[in-house]
Amino acid sequence: METDCSTHLSTAAGSAAPAPLPTGTRLLHIGPHKTGTTSIQGALFAAGEAMARHGVDFPAHSRHPMEAALAVCARPGMMGDARPTEGHWQRLVDAVHATGRRTSVVSSEFFADAPDDETVARIVGDLGGDRVHVLVTLRPLARIMPSQWQQYVQNGLRMGYEDWLDHMLRRAPYEKPNPSFWRRHRHDRLVERWARVAGAGNVTVVVVDDRDRDGLMRTFESLLGLPDGLLVEVPDTANRSLTLAETEMLRMLNTEFRGNGLPDEIYSRLVRNGAVMHMKNTCRPASDDARISTPEWAVRAAADIGAEMAGRIAALDVRVLGDPALLSAVPAPETARTAPVAPRMDPEVAARALYGALAVAAASASAAPARTVHQTSSKELVRVLGHRVLKRLKRA
Repeated sequence: METDCSTHLSTAAGSAAPAPLPTGTRLLHIGPHKTGTTSIQGALFAAGEAMARHGVDFPAHSRHPMEAALAVCARPGMMGDARPTEGHWQRLVDAVHATGRRTSVVSSEFFADAPDDETVARIVGDLGGDRVHVLVTLRPLARIMPSQWQQYVQNGLRMGYEDWLDHMLRRAPYEKPNPSFWRRHRHDRLVERWARVAGAGNVTVVVVDDRDRDGLMRTFESLLGLPDGLLVEVPDTANRSLTLAETEMLRMLNTEFRGNGLPDEIYSRLVRNGAVMHMKNTCRPASDDARISTPEWAVRAAADIGAEMAGRIAALDVRVLGDPALLSAVPAPETARTAPVAPRMDPEVAARALYGALAVAAASASAAPARTVHQTSSKELVRVLGHRVLKRLKRA
């Protein structure tokens, strides 16, 4: 089966939709993070039955086969979560092969974390070899950085935003505290790594235009040969970004958490999947809430890197859909950055976050047994309580 694309020329925004990929293609969307992946995954999962009637299968057993991607990339997963196993990956591979000669689509931004050519080759080989067509979605770094920082905070990061930017952009080798950032977001190297294995003709890069909310959905429909309008964004409050106040609250909690030596499993269950999840699901940010603001120097540094990446991607002979100039565009000051606003946490938001943690704990254990606390330091008491709650969570 021939999957090589007939053209590798950049397609400017607003031009004709791309032709469908050959029937039987296994479209592999690798993200990276913060490029519209969750919206696409939700739309594909919701439209599974409708897509099947048009000859396209979504073989994953959930909206996002994160565990499978983490397993094959040898990544540990989120802080405190169980480490994914080879079984997660094999289950996805079996589901893909069960689609037979039909077209199928798999999406996970964690495929972008593949550390080397050997891992990429295994992913492509296991999913179908020359039947695999790799899709990479890109956004400007200046728009990715604040979202990625607050996501790292949701996984235990304790570093403030400007300090984090300083490490990522100014302190060689730019790997601390999050070495995964540039593995994902040095986009030229990401595309080059996958093109080297899958072949340039089997890679499509889509530059996402944030001004066109439905553009990415329409691109997926075109590539998969689906009717226009079949893929529709599914609202997902659990995936919304945190406000500056919410992120700072969580970052300070992370500092306390680490300082008291609590088990990571407690963080996963009570903080990320308890407090943070409930807060996201029940609280909508107000229009005047302080947002995460990127300083001017970092925006311009990101634009310079974006221009360099766009130039290198253009030389790779992969197909590019959208306007590569967007990767180096500097957002207008009036929309990109505002005067600093002190982050203030609404008491209701704080209460809902606390309730989320308590609800998870209450569902797993009725109450901690009585214990004399006289002459016990508060730090030791917190540590003991954390271990006891963890034991009850595991029994539950």
